Amino acid sequence: PEPPEGGWGWVVMLAAMWCNGAVFGIQNSCGVLFVSMLRLFGSSDDKQLVFKTAWVSSLSMGMVFFCSPIVSIFTDLFGCRKVAVIGAAVGLVGLLASSFVSTIEPLYFTYGILFACGCSFAYQPSLVILGHYFKKRLGLVNGIVTAGSSLFTVSLPFLLRVLIDSVDLYNTLRVLCILMFVLFLAGFTYKPLIPNTKDKEGGKKGKSKFPPARKICNFSVFKVLSYRIWAFGIPAALFGYFVPYVHLMNHVKDRFVDSVPEEVLLLCLGITSGVGRLVFGRVADYIPGAKKIYLQVASFFFIGLMSMMIPLCNVFGALVAVCLFMGLFDGCFICIMAPIAFELVGAQDVSQAIGFLLGLMSVPMTVGPPIAGLLRDKLGTYDVAFYLAGVPPLIGGAILCFIPWVHERQKLKERAKPVDGETTEKMLENESTLVSDTTEKPVKELDSGL
Repeated sequence: PEPPEGGWGWVVMLAAMWCNGAVFGIQNSCGVLFVSMLRLFGSSDDKQLVFKTAWVSSLSMGMVFFCSPIVSIFTDLFGCRKVAVIGAAVGLVGLLASSFVSTIEPLYFTYGILFACGCSFAYQPSLVILGHYFKKRLGLVNGIVTAGSSLFTVSLPFLLRVLIDSVDLYNTLRVLCILMFVLFLAGFTYKPLIPNTKDKEGGKKGKSKFPPARKICNFSVFKVLSYRIWAFGIPAALFGYFVPYVHLMNHVKDRFVDSVPEEVLLLCLGITSGVGRLVFGRVADYIPGAKKIYLQVASFFFIGLMSMMIPLCNVFGALVAVCLFMGLFDGCFICIMAPIAFELVGAQDVSQAIGFLLGLMSVPMTVGPPIAGLLRDKLGTYDVAFYLAGVPPLIGGAILCFIPWVHERQKLKERAKPVDGETTEKMLENESTLVSDTTEKPVKELDSGL
């Protein structure tokens, strides 16, 4: 059915906006929680404290992306509403369980896996459901929805600091459960307008039945060379991507003896990330085809450069400037992922193409921060960790430069295929004409003889 371009869709948009804000607001504010965890669970005897604590936030962000291919399959099978509601409920249980632990190790499961998996199952349907209600306004609606994460990233760090200072970490996690409970209720607004794969298959067979496996898992996207380069080039660039979000707060405490408002850095990242999503999303509309990838190349170049500049900032104001630029290009990288996927694989396969990409992104985003924490434990400073964090984005950006050229060559080959097919058809038609002529001729001669 044609999307209604509004109506109940505006309620769905607000629910999806809350989902983006709650999920990534908590994830991006992990630096504040990280410092509190170090203070609560740490001891002077533990030589690998930063390394072990970094795994909590790192696992959490990694699992949000790691589950994406599975979530896309469940969303296709059961619909957005069921998956989102169950996901929010699981996330709520995981976050609540995290508020009752007494050591760091149980947090690996309750916060790093259970809470994050719930967030992943709640998040992806919020993007899919928008296509049920909007088509002409989908760009505008996506911009508003993704801006929700920036809004929460801007405000949540300050709220978390006040709560932690007032009621400790455990009660702060319980307060955050309110966000997840609202997210649970928001999932019920995802009224589907398009039947899911299971319902379609059941309608064909006359009863509820699961579709065949080849319809559930669509690996054909990996046959597209330009997509393969993109799907492996982006993860290569992301080994250092999440390091500043986890370790920047602690780095500021190490570097600056005087008390400085380190939450301002997350504020800067959040504000300019929102601006970047709106500005570069609009700019991408004017860049034809796969050349949009050059915006991501520029994003990775500046993100890598800014990461390397963090250790060089001996003045807090310089760190603020670095975070402003980093947030701007972070927003650029995120907002054009879907348009690029549409260009590379087409609208038919875009859902699972994005799911597979997010799944591949989970590995580097998970291992990067713990490695940075290990370097901090060994060397006593974050300087080397931030320098190294800036290298993968530069390498990944260089890999992505080849995609527009490869994609154009693929399109030329695809254009040539129909021509070859038409030529073959004409040859077959001519051959059949000749055969019919040769068979008809003796018949006519026989008729005339008779």
